[in-house]
Amino acid sequence: MNRLGGILLKGLLTTLPIGLTIYSVYWLGVTAESVLARPIKAVIDDANYWPGMGLVTGFVLLFFVGLAVNAFLVRRALSLGEDLLLRVPVIRTIYSAIRDITRLVDTSGRKGDLQRVVTVPFGPGRVIGFVTQEHGEILGPGHEDDLVAVYLPMSYQIGGYTVYLPRRDIRETQLTVEQAMRVVLTGGVQGR
Repeated sequence: MNRLGGILLKGLLTTLPIGLTIYSVYWLGVTAESVLARPIKAVIDDANYWPGMGLVTGFVLLFFVGLAVNAFLVRRALSLGEDLLLRVPVIRTIYSAIRDITRLVDTSGRKGDLQRVVTVPFGPGRVIGFVTQEHGEILGPGHEDDLVAVYLPMSYQIGGYTVYLPRRDIRETQLTVEQAMRVVLTGGVQGR
């Protein structure tokens, strides 16, 4: 009976990541379709509407928003809207956290500071971190050249710390950001 339970558990652990990934993509598609279907049906009649138009419209809208943010007037309007959001106490906290996370994704096609995976001393060992700022400018005068901001994420995405360390304490690694995140987020328990 113990062997049967082990086999069932192994099957569950094998299918769970695949199943959750497929379900997440499905949920995203269904949600986009249901949210965007109403405005589309308001413009065209039901006979000309076919399933999937909401999803396609969502992709087209995202594409045009991506193009629009390159325009000066749109960037200026977004900046003014952001300034307003950052004045409201609770909204400011939520918005700035989400904004900071989305800024970790490099959309410019060039390597940013987040592309650097390093290790830093932690007691007798070392921990994996991600360089987020090359110079300690945020700390003020006297810290510009000798400190580097390193984000140290905690396992299982519980949180993390940003520490400013002397450049001499940081060691470069050969890990990609994806490999390092996998190691960190799983607590070192990683598959292929």
